[in-house]
Amino acid sequence: MRRLGDLEAEIMDRLWRWRRPATVREIVDDINEERPLAYTTVMTVANILYNKGWLVRGKQGRAWVYTPVRSREQYAAALMEDALGTSEDRPVALAHFVEQMDPEEISALREALREVGRRGGP
Repeated sequence: MRRLGDLEAEIMDRLWRWRRPATVREIVDDINEERPLAYTTVMTVANILYNKGWLVRGKQGRAWVYTPVRSREQYAAALMEDALGTSEDRPVALAHFVEQMDPEEISALREALREVGRRGGP
């Protein structure tokens, strides 16, 4: 999976935070509170995200409303999987990753492993 570009990530971040469908106008207005950006630029990038399968869209009046297909957490997990895929020794790469985690994160990882085990996951 390719990492999101800067504007793609900005758009996705808003949609993930808002947890609701949004129009390009809403996204542009929010971005414009931080920096100026043209409506057509955001519309183009939202369309690109739709074509890449990151967003679904539906009509609301005359405007499209966009909704993420995957959660932020699913995106992060896919990036981690890709990063592990670049290693020739996944167990060693995982060990180095875990060494960088704080105790709270290690506890969360243990719980995630237990949950996957209860569900009969991989």
